[in-house]
Amino acid sequence: MKHQDVSSSNIKSIGYESETLEVLFHSGGLYQYFDVPSNIYQDLMDAGSKGKFLSSKIKNSYTYRKIN
Repeated sequence: MKHQDVSSSNIKSIGYESETLEVLFHSGGLYQYFDVPSNIYQDLMDAGSKGKFLSSKIKNSYTYRKIN
């Protein structure tokens, strides 16, 4: 999945494809979140604080798995 680098103290890059959101953290952790609508992805990309948006709108709302 192609990722886009983002400006964030916690998140290095974000990818999105077929309602799967991938988040790569500066710490090296890679997570996939499933069944994420495209409007939520766009809201994340537009958010002033991507880490806060991820915590409040995505982490506890969508099934995820840690890749590494």
